[in-house]
Amino acid sequence: MPELPEVETTLRGISPHIIGHKVTEIVIRQPRLRWPIPADLAALLQGKKLVGARRRGKYLLLDFGHGHALIHLGMSGSLRIVSPEEPALFHDHFDLVFGKRVLRYCDPRRFGCLLWVEGDPDTHSLLAGLGPEPLTEAFTAEYLFERSRKRSQAVKQFLMDSKIVVGVGNIYANESLFMASIKPIRKAGSLTRKNCEDLVRDIRFVLQRSIDQGGTTLRDFVGGDGKPGYFKQQLLVYGRGGEPCNRCKKPLKEVRMNDRTTVYCVDCQK
Repeated sequence: MPELPEVETTLRGISPHIIGHKVTEIVIRQPRLRWPIPADLAALLQGKKLVGARRRGKYLLLDFGHGHALIHLGMSGSLRIVSPEEPALFHDHFDLVFGKRVLRYCDPRRFGCLLWVEGDPDTHSLLAGLGPEPLTEAFTAEYLFERSRKRSQAVKQFLMDSKIVVGVGNIYANESLFMASIKPIRKAGSLTRKNCEDLVRDIRFVLQRSIDQGGTTLRDFVGGDGKPGYFKQQLLVYGRGGEPCNRCKKPLKEVRMNDRTTVYCVDCQK
């Protein structure tokens, strides 16, 4: 699944090509994604100029002034800029045409979405309950410490809860916890203020580094500019179960938590 860095990379890749341009056509090849694409979307967007674009969690918000197109990439979706002459492939489900530029959505599993939101998009049911963005000042050690009190769930699951903080997916939770020397199976309620300071620092570092390098190279992800990310080559624990820890050289342990792969060092992480 595309994570926060992949979505941010997509946003940065497509924005320069479409912001400030008018929609000249909308092509819907498959209206049945996770939720149906609104039947009146073409009427809402035809001739309208895209005035801005931003990310909220893993959602992309395209601002047309009178409302927002809300896009989620789902499990396997991707957006790319193509020319109007480029033939659509089998899993290319919709195009937003901006003159000579086409924003094309591909999604083999069809778990993504294209919705229309009027008013403040942050109050939409899909966004209203989201926690703070991890790269903003709203995500602090004190906030994380207070939210972790009396929590009996594993700290890894706590960090992956989008109501606590958005965008800390499985890969980045594994990496951040290793850097902060915190065992992923430890109870969230046992975190100290120092633990939370380390986690906030390392979550920000891991996510920002991944964004800077173009996102993690995942099977289904291609950046908005057509270039894959390279961060996977620098992963410290994820995908390295049984291999030597980079610190103590002992084998890394791999377990399943909520049906997700979790890798950590039993000696270095407490």
